[in-house]
Amino acid sequence: MGVKGFLTSAVAAGIKYQDRLDLGLIYSTNPAVTAGAFTTNQVKAAPVVIDMERLKHEGRAQAVLVNSGCANACTGKQGMADALQSSSLVAKELDIPENMVQLSSTGVIGAQLNMEAITAAIPKLVAGLGPDNFEAVAQAIMTTDTVKKTVRKTVMIGDTEVTLMGMAKGAGMIMPNMATMLSFVLTDVQIGFPELQKALLAGVERTFNRITVDGDTSTNDMVLVMASGEAKNDWIDEDSKAELELFQDTLESVLKELALMIVADGEGASKCITIRVCGAREDDEAEQVARTVANSNLVKTAFFGEDANWGRIIAAMGRSGVKFNPDRVDIAFNDVVIVRNGLAVGKEAEDEASKVLKERNFNVCIDLKEGNGCEEVYTCDFSIDYVKINADYRS
Repeated sequence: MGVKGFLTSAVAAGIKYQDRLDLGLIYSTNPAVTAGAFTTNQVKAAPVVIDMERLKHEGRAQAVLVNSGCANACTGKQGMADALQSSSLVAKELDIPENMVQLSSTGVIGAQLNMEAITAAIPKLVAGLGPDNFEAVAQAIMTTDTVKKTVRKTVMIGDTEVTLMGMAKGAGMIMPNMATMLSFVLTDVQIGFPELQKALLAGVERTFNRITVDGDTSTNDMVLVMASGEAKNDWIDEDSKAELELFQDTLESVLKELALMIVADGEGASKCITIRVCGAREDDEAEQVARTVANSNLVKTAFFGEDANWGRIIAAMGRSGVKFNPDRVDIAFNDVVIVRNGLAVGKEAEDEASKVLKERNFNVCIDLKEGNGCEEVYTCDFSIDYVKINADYRS
């Protein structure tokens, strides 16, 4: 079951590998209100540069062409020309303006697009458009992902049911702002562009910008939300505060589920961990401490080893740049307190904490006792497999 107003398609174009879905298309039968959030890396792939410019002027899109197997990043004038040619081919096949096409690529940086494969595949891709191929597109965007990542939710806006469907890919180079991740959300809501863009940026800030696998930010990251308006709900605009808040909360819940799927599928990961810091003077200080802990390789390897080594946690906190009194800090794994007022509670508590670390999902709860600031960051463990995957990535 898809989203009203959208058709999707995916094919095995042979961009890098044979017999593997690697080219996807999302098509809105009418121009859709479209919001975007993009990588903050100063090195940006050709598709990102093109998309940012088009959305800045239009706030609308009708198609998204996405490929895996090649990032089309650091590819110079040829890479830009190839991206524009891809856009032109899709626009012609769909009979829509070229500036209504968004482009997205993921894969190895520095390699040129296999334009022969893409050109040959586009007619078949367009011919295969249908309402039920969302999962196939989610598979086509995978690189080192081990599972597809999709979410579907509905919400009542007034007396009208609105649907949201989201997909994401990402397993490595995951560090805000955003990550080596792509995410596309389709919805049939009627909403203005400023309101959709605001809802997206707020949602991204609290979800995709709160995850880390390895502390790296890619060149291709993007999140696009397309709204077809086919639900025919009352328009959500600047005067629809309650409806906007409800839609924004639902969108954020979709993005959070996708974000946590990315962390859980982190390259080589065996655990998904929430780092929750409370008692900071301000929320941004809580986030800074949480992010430093979540990114610490020593902390993450301890998680992999199921070692309740809280010394690594408090050491990471101490280099976060946030001032706090170490003699007031409490640290717990789930509800097992292992540090109180900066001192170890004892071996029995540490043994109980080690049992928590054997779980697939758990929380690290830190209380600074300095104020009311509180934030969460989501991370995973750092395993031997992460090194193997990334050592062999280009082969």
